[in-house]
Amino acid sequence: MEIAIILFVIAVIFIARAVKIVPQQHAWVKERLGKYAGTLTPGPKFIIPFVDRIAYKHSLKEIPLDVPSQVCITKDNTQLQVDGILYFQVTDPMRASYGSSNYITAISQLAQTTLRSVIGKLELDKTFEERDMINAQVVQAIDEAALNWGVKVLRYEIKDLTPPAEILRAMQAQITAEREKRALIAASEGRRQEQINIATGEREAFIARSEGEKQAAINNAQGEAAAITAVADATAQAIERIAAAIRQPGGEQAVQLKVAEKAVEAYGKVAADATSTLIVPSNMTEVSALVSSAMKMIQTQQRS
Repeated sequence: MEIAIILFVIAVIFIARAVKIVPQQHAWVKERLGKYAGTLTPGPKFIIPFVDRIAYKHSLKEIPLDVPSQVCITKDNTQLQVDGILYFQVTDPMRASYGSSNYITAISQLAQTTLRSVIGKLELDKTFEERDMINAQVVQAIDEAALNWGVKVLRYEIKDLTPPAEILRAMQAQITAEREKRALIAASEGRRQEQINIATGEREAFIARSEGEKQAAINNAQGEAAAITAVADATAQAIERIAAAIRQPGGEQAVQLKVAEKAVEAYGKVAADATSTLIVPSNMTEVSALVSSAMKMIQTQQRS
């Protein structure tokens, strides 16, 4: 009975050591008598107890690695406190187990040395502008070396770039001066544009006024011309009607009577307006001569 119990305990221990459950996104490295004997993938796996053993367990997930903060010197001899984070993933469990004694420490140290080398080639201002380039060069340098460690470096991100306090004050003063410069330029551009707008407005107003005056002059000239033409047409029509009336029977006698009336009216007006003695013709036949002369002129015009 005791032997059966002992055998049962041995069987339980044998099964417990023989059956292994590998979790998802994990890889376990198996050794047989101290020698690499394969990689166990996720799921239930069987090994030979007391002969095989699980030497290394690796996670195949993306792993973030906080790279310790360090002081880097730029090309223009300025110290920078740099802090970053590295993301990597185990792609070959066998190399990750035997390629390096501690691939995490190796990656961290290589990231620090590569970062110092990259920043040492840049000036202070460029380090803030070229973060993407710095990250890319660090990833490229580490990834080439990490191939032998069974690790794939995915990306590197700089978290902080901290210059010394005096550099920060100088940079702040420079930024303030640059902002004041932009403000002055913007103000001067505003004044310049204002003057341009005023001059443009005045020029357009002057042009509009001159165009209005020009059009008014044209309209006045056209109006005066039309008035003169209308008066001339009316006068011509009146003359034509008078001439036609004169040619009618009794027309000349009517003209003689009209001329005589106008002559008498003229003498009467002269007499009324005179302030001194008025001399009138002694022979009123002169009035008849004036009428005859006027009639001769009218007849001459009719014949012509």
